[in-house]
Amino acid sequence: MTFAAAHRYRRPEWDDARNEAVFGLCARPNYHGHTYTCDVTVGGEIDEQTGFIVDLGELDRVLAREVRERYDHRNLNLDIPEFAEGKQIPSGENVARLIFGQLRAALGHLVDIVEVRVAEDVTLSSAYRGEGTSAAGTPPNA
Repeated sequence: MTFAAAHRYRRPEWDDARNEAVFGLCARPNYHGHTYTCDVTVGGEIDEQTGFIVDLGELDRVLAREVRERYDHRNLNLDIPEFAEGKQIPSGENVARLIFGQLRAALGHLVDIVEVRVAEDVTLSSAYRGEGTSAAGTPPNA
């Protein structure tokens, strides 16, 4: 699933010079955007009749509602409450963690959410696996 969104990295308690020293160009006041790719790995028992872990149509509907409708063509800093007013930096790691929690709440009764991976581009992705476990780096197929 893909979604386009803008963001910037900024700690409100820091001045502009410190923000730019720590976050570089990503701290600039006019924001910047990405076409994100969000990959979700689910786990669970394989249904013997269907051969699936989960109804893929239902999974697609939930992903559309919880990811695309919420994040697509948004400014993460302004439009997403968890990132508004500097509550959290909208890093790939934090976006993946937020989506993981949303999907666990929406699908937890049907399937285990194993991992959410969010890629800003082909060279940078972040994965969240729950319980504070995350990873960042180059996507496996880059």
